[in-house]
Amino acid sequence: MGAPRKYLEELKERATRLAIEARRDPGSRTGAIKRIADQLGVHPEALRTWVRQGRDRWWRSSGHHNRRSETDHRTRT
Repeated sequence: MGAPRKYLEELKERATRLAIEARRDPGSRTGAIKRIADQLGVHPEALRTWVRQGRDRWWRSSGHHNRRSETDHRTRT
């Protein structure tokens, strides 16, 4: 049996969504992760990891990684 989770999935999803939305806005981009992490009581590095994982999940699910591989293959041959 693994260790209990420190943060609930709902909190992780909400924090990730807030951080991604804040980083899209140039006016609130700077310091967005630290600011949101402080507001929600999570560690900034945890939130930064969740945002990175969310971005990577989106990248894989959207099919962009497949198109990039095809483009790289065409440019190498």
